Amino acid sequence: MRKAVIFDIDDTLYNYKTANAQVMGVLCRYARRELGVDEAAFRADYDRVMRFQFREYGQTAGCHSRAIRLQLLLEERGLPLRHAAVMNDLYWNALLDAIVPSPGVTELISAAKGRGLRIGVGSDMTADWQLKKLEKLGLLDAMDFVVTSEEAGVEKPDPGLFLLCAKKAGCLPEECLFIGDNLRKDVLGAQSAGMEALWFQTDPQKAGEYPSVKSIPGFQGLIDHILFQKEKDS
Repeated sequence: MRKAVIFDIDDTLYNYKTANAQVMGVLCRYARRELGVDEAAFRADYDRVMRFQFREYGQTAGCHSRAIRLQLLLEERGLPLRHAAVMNDLYWNALLDAIVPSPGVTELISAAKGRGLRIGVGSDMTADWQLKKLEKLGLLDAMDFVVTSEEAGVEKPDPGLFLLCAKKAGCLPEECLFIGDNLRKDVLGAQSAGMEALWFQTDPQKAGEYPSVKSIPGFQGLIDHILFQKEKDS
């Protein structure tokens, strides 16, 4: 019987790619105004340092830290490090201003909770900003638990993160449904831990490339699927 539904956050509960593209413009304007670095040069530095960060720290939540990313960028350019903290706050606060819930997800979570399902998130990243994202999306109060890679000590698709989700949900992995946008990290990772998984993939062409993977294009209409499955299993 299904007892818990667990969500990824970024590009699942909201559209991270769109928000991030908007926020990078804010950082570029700051870099040009305060650091004298033009947009093309700043973006090139940022992308290169990000690749280094993922390569060096890819197994830990530190690979997602914008503060570290900006610190490394400033160190390389010999610029004042005080800008790292300022730009980090600028990035995250602008991102929070830009995000809105994915269509239908608020209703889905409300309906699932109303039927007694445990609701949580399992996400890479540090806890501080993930909690703030959930609050801005209006979803934090609906969560029974939150697991980040910072807390778990491993990044997805490591089974350890998913098993911690199941432990916090108070049920077995096979009683959990995990929903996320990343095929390798979210879907295959959850399945490797013994969970059922749904791939949140809005592009039907990409979804069609993996016909054996259960996928959904959005959250509208998913309420019936989850509730029906619970009734079917019970």
